[in-house]
Amino acid sequence: MAGSRTYRTRAVVLDKVKLKETDLILTLLSEKGRQIRAVAKGARKPGSRLAARCELFCTVDVLLAHGRTLDVVSQAELLAAPLGAGATYERMCAASAIAEIAKLCSYEDSEDPFTFAITERALSLVGNEACDAVHLDVLVAAFVFKLLSHEGYRPDLSSCVLCGDVALSYFSASAGGLLCASCASSVPGADEVDANQVRWLQSLLALRFDELVEAPVDGMTATFMLALAHVWAATHLDARLRCLEFMLGR
Repeated sequence: MAGSRTYRTRAVVLDKVKLKETDLILTLLSEKGRQIRAVAKGARKPGSRLAARCELFCTVDVLLAHGRTLDVVSQAELLAAPLGAGATYERMCAASAIAEIAKLCSYEDSEDPFTFAITERALSLVGNEACDAVHLDVLVAAFVFKLLSHEGYRPDLSSCVLCGDVALSYFSASAGGLLCASCASSVPGADEVDANQVRWLQSLLALRFDELVEAPVDGMTATFMLALAHVWAATHLDARLRCLEFMLGR
């Protein structure tokens, strides 16, 4: 209704921060792809219904009231809890990394439904028992490259970024993608990649999440893909990605 102080939206809970003694500030990603920061008053009180319904990484249906600086959560209904009640350490790490990237790629004054859709789907697969620890690395790496490509930071993986040679053996975030050995010699910090790793980089963008989590991959390759995704995101988002760092160092 025009002029209404309240509005309802479906959203993913990306982050929560304590406020005063009993409140929480929630960072939400709405179904339209807009980032919303809202206060959940009394959410930290014993027995509060809001606390259970607004857990991290959950999809919720929320009724919000417009505020001066932060909106206020009036009602919340839990729609999906992908990690369930007993999430493993590895799944919490992966979900935290996904939420971290989604938070940096969403904005309060801009809508982008793709960001919500890809984030919700990635989180749902993190909670899938069929996705083991190795494939969690692949899933997070694919999420990073897919979302940043959508944001305009798509790596060139078809030929050398600098000369166009198809003999590819290095990857550089600062250069914008894959390099041949000759050009890589002039690019500081370029990472050497073999043919299998090149194919995996290309697959992270070309294949769907469901296909990637079923594809056979060894642990070293999966970790290396995650490391390249971390460098790519840190370089182009110009931010320190603590959750991704923690995931790589576990």
